[in-house]
Parts: sequence; C-alpha cells; structure tokens
Amino acid sequence: MITFIIRRLLATVILLIIVSALTFAIFFLLPRLAGETPYDLAARYVGRNPIPSQIRAMETRLGLSAPVPVQFGRFLKAIVAGETYTNGTSKVYCPAPCLGYSWRNEQPVWPLLVSNIPVTASLAIGAAVIWLIGGVAIGVVSALKRGSLFDRVSMSTALAGVSLPIFFTGQIALLLFSYHWQIFNVTYVGITQNPLEWAKNLILPWIVLAFLYSALYARLTRAGMLETMNEDYIRTARAKGLPERTVIFKHGLRAALTPILTIFGMDLGLLFGGAILTELTFSLHGLGLFTIEAIDNSDLPEIMGVVLLASFFIIIANMVVDILYAVIDPRVRL
Repeated sequence: MITFIIRRLLATVILLIIVSALTFAIFFLLPRLAGETPYDLAARYVGRNPIPSQIRAMETRLGLSAPVPVQFGRFLKAIVAGETYTNGTSKVYCPAPCLGYSWRNEQPVWPLLVSNIPVTASLAIGAAVIWLIGGVAIGVVSALKRGSLFDRVSMSTALAGVSLPIFFTGQIALLLFSYHWQIFNVTYVGITQNPLEWAKNLILPWIVLAFLYSALYARLTRAGMLETMNEDYIRTARAKGLPERTVIFKHGLRAALTPILTIFGMDLGLLFGGAILTELTFSLHGLGLFTIEAIDNSDLPEIMGVVLLASFFIIIANMVVDILYAVIDPRVRL
C-alpha cells in the first residue's frame, strides 16, 4: 500500500508539471504560433484600451521577447520561488506561489484566489456531503426495492434533477424560500465568525447544488447495486448464512462504490475550481464569480491563475480517489 501511495504521489507531481506546461503553452506559446508578436501578447495583460507605453512596459516586465524555453523556466520559477517584475525603473515582487500578477489590480493573483477559496470550498464540501449521502442511500434503497413505488418516484425525481439546470432550480428556490417565504437568507458568513449562521445561510445553495448531483449518484448507485447483487459471490455470501445487512453493505455496496468514487473526485475537484453557475445564481463571491469578473475585465493573469488552481484541485482530488480506490478494491494496487 505504501509503494502504491508513493507511486501516485510521484505521478501527481509529474502531472502537475505537465499541466503547468500546457497552461503556459495555451497562454504564451499558442498565440505566438498563431502569429502574435510579444507586443500583442503584452497588450493582453494591461486591460482594456491600453496606451502603447503601457504595453511596452508590460512586454519588458514579463520578458516576452525572451526565448520560449526561458519564459517557461521563469514561469515555473515564479510558482516555486516567486518572481520580480521590472521595466527598468520600477520593480514589483510576486511572492511564491506566484500564479501571476494582476497589473490591473496591482497585486499578486494568489492572495486574490485565497480570499475567494473559503466561499467555494464551503459551497462544494457542504453540497458534496448531502449529495453523496443522499444519492447513495436513495440508490441503494431503489435497487433493493426495484419496481416499487419508492423506486419509480425516486428515479423520476432523479431524472428531473439531472435534466434541470442549476440556474433554473436555483432561481425557483430563491423565489420561494428566500423572497416569498423568507426562510433562508443567502449571505456568506465565515465559519470562524459564526458556524451556525454560516451553515444556515448556505443551506439553500447546498440543497440546490446537491439536488443536481444526488440525482446522478442515485441512478449510478442503483445501476451498480442491481449489477452487483446478481453476482455469484453475493449468492455465495447468502448461502453461507451471512446477515442480509452484511451482504448488502460489506459485499454489495463496497463493489458498487468504486465507480462512484471516480466521478466524486472529478465532481468535487471541478467544484473546488469554481462553481460558477451556483455562485452566480446565489451571488456568492467565490472562485466562480472571481473568474467571471476576470474575464469581463480582460485580466489574463487572474484567468491563468484560476486555470492553474482549478487544475491543481482536480489532480489532487483524483490522487485521493485513487488511494481510496485501492483501499476499497486491493486489485488496483498491483
């Protein structure tokens, strides 16, 4: 098991380097291959309607005239050890991890991202707990009561949950529970300031977001349980006289959870990268709204920082899922 974890950690480090190279290529190399000059690239970093002197200063600060391998080396160095940008007269230091420097806001991108992570993390973790527990529980019961009224109602509801977009269900929930009945007040409060108020204000976004995902998880769990409960080893376990609860949860559900873990890692990683539609619907300023504002402001360093951070979350989530996968199914350690 230790060897497997070490292999996954090494693979994760290599994958992070590859993702960094791809991100650099998207923002720096591909535009040059398409015919853009260093001057054109620099114009992307100074916001809208820049003057030529600002663009020239930005070209010098970012070293865009240097060879591409040298630029990539600086790009990696900035992430690990920070970077100092200069135009010959002034210097600006971006401490590690430097995921870029917003010249529009005149501050490093990393602190801006960190200030928005708690909102996105609170939204993602709370909803994930609800959809994982609720979706798996409904899927197991539906599989065990196949063809019953509960099965039909739950699967019909799951189909509606998968089909309805978050901005539709979110607006309906806000109209009914926030504006009409005034049950929930969707305003983010830090968990360290008031844990009860933090949870109360996020209940509505949690439920709306979890409704979308729990519907999918219920259908997948039901399909996995129906397939697993018909396997030979399940019949063998029952023939040995094991309690039905043991057969269901230790043998049946354990095998059915392996594909659930895979998509759970992807879904959670993507949400940590920014639940854009949910944050936009409920006006929660996390990484999702931060990304939209960066695009509206044409702030390329902020956009690049979000891409790197979202990639990091997805890779780490998949690494954790692989390790949990090995705990559930020892065959993957080989």
